[in-house]
Amino acid sequence: MTGKLTNRRILVGVSGGIAAYKSAELVRRLIDLGAEVRVAMTKAAQEFITPLTLQALSGKPVSTDLLNTEAEAAMGHIELARWADLIVIAPASADIISRLAKGAGDDILTTICLARRCPLAIAPAMNQAMWHNSSTQENLATLQKHNIHQFGPDKGGQACGDIGFGRMSEPDALAQEVCKCFETRALEGKRVVITAGPTREAIDPVRYISNYSSGKMGYALAQAAAEAGAHTILISGPTALASPEHVKCINVVSAEEMQEACMNQVYESQSPCDIFIASAAVADYRPIEIAKQKIKKNDQDTMMLEMVKNPDIVATIASQANSPLVVGFAAETQNLIENAKSKLAKKQLDLVIANDVSKTDIGFNSDNNAVTIITKEAITEMAERSKSQVATDIIDYVATYLTKTN
Repeated sequence: MTGKLTNRRILVGVSGGIAAYKSAELVRRLIDLGAEVRVAMTKAAQEFITPLTLQALSGKPVSTDLLNTEAEAAMGHIELARWADLIVIAPASADIISRLAKGAGDDILTTICLARRCPLAIAPAMNQAMWHNSSTQENLATLQKHNIHQFGPDKGGQACGDIGFGRMSEPDALAQEVCKCFETRALEGKRVVITAGPTREAIDPVRYISNYSSGKMGYALAQAAAEAGAHTILISGPTALASPEHVKCINVVSAEEMQEACMNQVYESQSPCDIFIASAAVADYRPIEIAKQKIKKNDQDTMMLEMVKNPDIVATIASQANSPLVVGFAAETQNLIENAKSKLAKKQLDLVIANDVSKTDIGFNSDNNAVTIITKEAITEMAERSKSQVATDIIDYVATYLTKTN
């Protein structure tokens, strides 16, 4: 399972119970699998394991108090709820299961759960008699109706000396269950080509024209496509990001280099391309001539730079008779939907992913995103969350669309 949770954000919630000691090992397992882990603890949990222990293991501050003025000055519980791709409460005591079923929000952990935009999972841990109590079972049924995942419990010896169901699952087993929450094989056997990052258009040997794209969205899409079972090729402009696991990465610099790589991978490869996703921020223009030597500053207050239009990669791919499913991106600062619809029609795309890059919290270089998926038939909004979670949702949408249109 090495790297299975790369780029995933997991919030581990710890409630009161002797099984809290296993939470430390769970945090270690999740980090070993590539996840970024944060921890939130109830007051009772702190009687069994210290926040300092979990802070040392996660490398992040532990959230313990809803009324912590320093953390809540920035609405800390809301930020954590937005940050997480998955919340796992382990152990989940009978008390917190009851409070979750009732929709309580009276401490840091339950408040985060109420404000979340991601899946929630619980790993029950309690005495076997408490587990079999009808109230507990009714509360679990309520959570199940709200699509809350349940991991375990196991049957075995308990701290009180009883033997039966209620023992929290072991950290390794819980880590496997967490991985399954992100598993989707919707693109099994498909070949997907994705572009990402900016392009750089040289002016002279030391200067170039580019943009603010970090490549994070494209890299997250490549990771999600690979996890969905696709043979994934990522054609990337210059970024500071590590190549996603199980993804073939082709590095380019200019728009012309990116176009050549795209044409090679989409049309000249022996394996047919099923989906082409153009998430790169390709420069629209490039200098007509590249100076062979560094351009020296002179006494003039202005400098003229003559530019020529770059190839339109996504339109070129979409215009071919044997084109794959083509997904474009529309990074806009105004008239988001109107401009995206225009791009969809003008470039003959199958789908357009529109996002408002004028918003600093979801624009270039941000770790979060909120997008609108536009087709000829529908407009679908996706609320703000981490780019990795948005990428997974986009890939799921594209896979479903591909199935419907084939």
